[in-house]
Amino acid sequence: MTQEFTDKELKSQLSGHSKEAERLLNDEDKMEKFLERMERKLQKVPMVGNQLSSIPMLISLVRAYIKKEYREIPIGSMIAVVSALLYFGSPVDLIPDFIPVAGYLDDVVVIAFVWRLIEDDVAEYKQWQKASGKRVLEDE
Repeated sequence: MTQEFTDKELKSQLSGHSKEAERLLNDEDKMEKFLERMERKLQKVPMVGNQLSSIPMLISLVRAYIKKEYREIPIGSMIAVVSALLYFGSPVDLIPDFIPVAGYLDDVVVIAFVWRLIEDDVAEYKQWQKASGKRVLEDE
């Protein structure tokens, strides 16, 4: 099964989660619980493409942002990251997750799309991690 997604479709999927993303970004406790759920889900998901391997880096970035350790990223980028994580966490999306392997292909595409949008922001975050003596996660 091959599915092509346009940037317009991907932006539409992300925008459907942007209000929830903003709400989570303003509630450290709920965000932490959400990130823990994402980590648990990631352990159960078969690796479909290498883009899902970037999720731990995205989770690290969100945690640093929420804890006010790292704020040198535009709020729009953070909303995009959290929206992508919300999409990944949703079992019902363009291709439902219960469909073996194919159910995660749309998640891979959404994560890859957001990664392209924030790649420079992630590079700056990694530089900050190194300069701060923090452990730098390998994202790919």
